Amino acid sequence: MPISVLIVDDHPLFRQGLASILDGEPDIVLAGEAGTGREALACCRSLQPDVVVMDIQMPELDGIEATTLIRRDFPDIRVVVLTTYEGDVHALRAMKAGASGYMLKGQARKDLPDAIRAVYGGERRMAPSVAMAMACHVHDDALTPREIQVLELAATGKTNRLIGTQLGISEATVAAHMKSVLSKMDANDRTHAVVLALERGIIDLRRRGA
Repeated sequence: MPISVLIVDDHPLFRQGLASILDGEPDIVLAGEAGTGREALACCRSLQPDVVVMDIQMPELDGIEATTLIRRDFPDIRVVVLTTYEGDVHALRAMKAGASGYMLKGQARKDLPDAIRAVYGGERRMAPSVAMAMACHVHDDALTPREIQVLELAATGKTNRLIGTQLGISEATVAAHMKSVLSKMDANDRTHAVVLALERGIIDLRRRGA
């Protein structure tokens, strides 16, 4: 029997592109498509695919949350997260949610069919650049939840005084948190720290609705 695959992405044209990639593979068959995380759950229930190819950024229920629920309710279904994000934190979140693969959209035409076969066979598959990023940061000190809050608000352009007002802490405390962030991330200044945090997936302004 061919490997049945469910494609989950909120962009119809991208789903169509993925379907065309899989169409030429004799051992892979497209079971269905979904545009949101909630639709993905419903399709897993009705179609019982072998592998789900999952985007991270989607309305209603994002790909990480959907992966967690799919792996909880359908433990035999494998998930390959397909995304534009090379950040190590995004990848770590996906793997903790139960994904077996983490691939980049730009490499889908070349790598996706083999990734599907690999995870179906019980292997794990990760884009080399993402694996390298994870290896580079494996010994980093993690930011605390408060430090992430401060960094997210700094990313929206707020001053230390405004951040302190919003979080209910003093301006000096905000400055202390930011100093810790710069040290942990080896950043030159707050702007550099924000850029690094966005690249790595430590903060996600779209998820905050900013």
